[in-house]
Amino acid sequence: MSSGPITDAGRVSGLVRLIQALPRGTVTVGAGLGVLGLASYVHLAAAGHVLDDADMSSLSVLWSIVFSVGLGLFVPVEQEMARLVAAGRTTRPGARVVLVRGAAFAGAAFGLLLVGIALLRRPIADRLFAGDVGLVWALVGGLGALAIAHTTRGVFAGRGRFGWYSAQLGIDGGLRIVLALAFFVGGLDSALWFSLILTLAPVASVLLTLPAVAAEARSVGPEAAWGAFARGLGLLTASSLAAQLLVNVAVINARLLDPEDVAIAAALLSATVLVRIPLFVFASLQASLLPSLSQAVAEDDQAEFRRQLTRGLAAVTILGGVGAVVAIPAGPWLSVLLFDAPEVLGAGDFAWLAIGTLAYLWAMVLGQGVLAQGRHHQQTAAWVVGIVVLAAVTLLPGSVALRVELGYAAGSAAVAALLANWLTRRARR
Repeated sequence: MSSGPITDAGRVSGLVRLIQALPRGTVTVGAGLGVLGLASYVHLAAAGHVLDDADMSSLSVLWSIVFSVGLGLFVPVEQEMARLVAAGRTTRPGARVVLVRGAAFAGAAFGLLLVGIALLRRPIADRLFAGDVGLVWALVGGLGALAIAHTTRGVFAGRGRFGWYSAQLGIDGGLRIVLALAFFVGGLDSALWFSLILTLAPVASVLLTLPAVAAEARSVGPEAAWGAFARGLGLLTASSLAAQLLVNVAVINARLLDPEDVAIAAALLSATVLVRIPLFVFASLQASLLPSLSQAVAEDDQAEFRRQLTRGLAAVTILGGVGAVVAIPAGPWLSVLLFDAPEVLGAGDFAWLAIGTLAYLWAMVLGQGVLAQGRHHQQTAAWVVGIVVLAAVTLLPGSVALRVELGYAAGSAAVAALLANWLTRRARR
């Protein structure tokens, strides 16, 4: 008769042990990411119920470009800063030096983007945004906001200040929710207004946490060569761009392959946002996993490195599996209910997207392991191969939706397989 309570207590104890086994800061960062993840759904839901299909399609493409190009360029700055600060508490530069290096590279990358987009603003507007140049400048704003946000987060992650890291995420997400609901209630049926949220909220979150960034950056260490920073960051940026392109390009490809079908791009964005809920959760693990793995490598603690990597893989496998179980049967209904998405995708579409997301999660964890070992070139090569596989599958004959979904799944699986092979071979030496 008492087996029920005992079983429940055992489950709770097992859950506590699993949480305790995660890298320090995972739960704290997860709280902020939870708010930011919720904000993405509120943002898109509010827009989906106000905008027509054409405007929602344009917002979907802008959203995909911001988070593929923006995250691809500026997450590497955060990661390299976090790696150098965490792994080099005694032998590498202090946080101030790393912040200066990171800000310089992020600023240079954004400057090049700004010039390129300004020169090509008219063709970009005509091809992707139905001629709306205002959305081109909203795109610039979204990219700039990510540049400053990820640069400051690199200091927080490297110094282990996950409370401040989470606070910045939470402020960003909270403001997105407030603005999206305000625009919805106010009946602002313009893609431009909903696009500007991607600029206003992140910039405000940085300004409100800037004093904490300044305080953490007081840590001073020896100078570091710009060349060494650039080499690691260059390869990391190439792999990150490829990774973000792989996970976000489905919407862009759908628009490019069939510009007249405005429904498919909007439907795919809603579907991918639902299916990729596990990626939001993984981001909380990623922020603390890389510093933990880097510290294990710096201390030559191979057992701890394997332990952290195994736990990371176990966590994302559970996340991906649970996400698939929910998304495949309920995804088509939820995308219409939550986002007012066009009813053009079925359970089969969600299944391929869920498979791709699970493979992508494996690739992300394995990539952190390779990166912590300083093997940036191998991570870059794996993601480039993934993009090649994605492109080859996308160009096959068939429906647009199926081609981009299969491309995502096949490309992600190729990356995971390559990284797993290289890490296994390294461990056997």
